[in-house]
Amino acid sequence: MTSKSTVKPPVWFLIVSILALLWNLIGAAAYLAEAYMTDEIKAALPEPQRLLIENTPSWVTAMFAIAVWGGVLGSIFLIIRKKWARPVLLISVLAVIIRACYYFFGTNAAEAYDVFNAIVMPIIVIIIGLLLVVLSRSAAQKGWLK
Repeated sequence: MTSKSTVKPPVWFLIVSILALLWNLIGAAAYLAEAYMTDEIKAALPEPQRLLIENTPSWVTAMFAIAVWGGVLGSIFLIIRKKWARPVLLISVLAVIIRACYYFFGTNAAEAYDVFNAIVMPIIVIIIGLLLVVLSRSAAQKGWLK
């Protein structure tokens, strides 16, 4: 009898996991760009964007960090087939949702940015995060993760 922990996933699972890692690395690059933005770059931004960035509370920046680094780590766990992927990806998507709620309901982000960056992109990020949680749950149930 084969143990559930030795079930080999289909090739598409590895491909999706690698794509998830690439997606989350893009998010990590966006985080680093925002977190380490120089005063010169901030000064070049339109005033509403600059003020939004300068007035972002540290807990929102922390949610951004948790979201992207959790996504990177969770994706790596998918690639190496570890059950830790699910809780790490769940924490990541929760951080994404918290951060998005702050921007949707606590700021003028919709006025500072275009509709795509203020509304559409955060929704896409949430959907992808939720799909990765569902994927990790399904993979764990199928015995693809150890």
